[in-house]
Amino acid sequence: MSGVAIRVDASTAIGSGHVMRCLSLAAELTTAGAEVRFICREHAGNLCDTIADQGGYEVHRLPAAQHTHDDDSGKKLAHAAWLGTDWADDAAQTATAIAAHEKKPDWLVVDHYALDARWESVLRSSAHNVMVIDDLADRPHACDLLLDQNLHRELGARYDGLIPSSCQLLLGPRYALLRPEFRAARTQLRNRDGTVQRILVFFGGVDAGNETAKALRAIAASGANVVVDVILGPSSPHVESTRALCATLPRARLHHAPRNIAQLMSSADLAIGATGATTWERCCLGLPAIVISLAQNQESIAHALADGSLAVYLGASAAVTPDMIAAALLELMRDPSRVAAMSRACAEITDGNGAARVARMFDIVPV
Repeated sequence: MSGVAIRVDASTAIGSGHVMRCLSLAAELTTAGAEVRFICREHAGNLCDTIADQGGYEVHRLPAAQHTHDDDSGKKLAHAAWLGTDWADDAAQTATAIAAHEKKPDWLVVDHYALDARWESVLRSSAHNVMVIDDLADRPHACDLLLDQNLHRELGARYDGLIPSSCQLLLGPRYALLRPEFRAARTQLRNRDGTVQRILVFFGGVDAGNETAKALRAIAASGANVVVDVILGPSSPHVESTRALCATLPRARLHHAPRNIAQLMSSADLAIGATGATTWERCCLGLPAIVISLAQNQESIAHALADGSLAVYLGASAAVTPDMIAAALLELMRDPSRVAAMSRACAEITDGNGAARVARMFDIVPV
């Protein structure tokens, strides 16, 4: 049986998107006959239990570090602090975790913004092949396969000089690692006519900055007579205040950590949200959106979405006001043909089969 080890950032604040896409890939690999196990560090509020509970996967838990220190190479990464220790210690601990199993894994999958070619080079002796999942393109990698599922301007050149010449690239939303529920919902894709009667508000798993409240105030200010579905992730710190805000809108409903996100997206005519991992979930189901970037690494995606008429981009969260959202909403509601065209463009860019496409690259050999 082919073996796959996945080293993923499982922190709640940073790693929820990483965990979800790795779980999607793991599900496809398991279906193909692979034995998959995860390696994660026990940051405060980590998602290790989520990984174990949702997929039944073995999770080797690296200890939460008591200290961090700069490495001595002069190459400290921009997101090095997210690792919880220095890269050399993490590499040694990961190698030990992998070695605890008798059989060397066929693949080691790495999805962590704080790891680069130095870490990957050390781990090369621990697995037959190395795959990296990235979307920052801000550091070198030593890998055989690299996946960047996002849409960027000049996507093809982003990793020039950052990967070995032999590395195979999987680029763009065609390879988006979406959960099976989105592929299933895609089979009943709606042909939206552009009329906006139902709006979905969803800013990802945490929404620490409470952009959800901003969007709800915008909908209220617009006077739009629409049904509003509001999704908050399980780690959201704003559940009660959002519940109270929803109560002021006659047709708004809060969904806290729902299990039917694909259904809610399918039912909506327009979304208001961010440009993180949920972008490709929306696109898979042909759901157009008004979007706000929540982090610097989301801005490139947001501009590419706007360039492709896949979404209306209002800017970085700090600069976006409820009045701006309300104005964009009313403009789209007055132009159903534009909304319908956005929906068709979204549906064309990703089809929900990305995880299966990526899994086929592993050449899984079942028992």
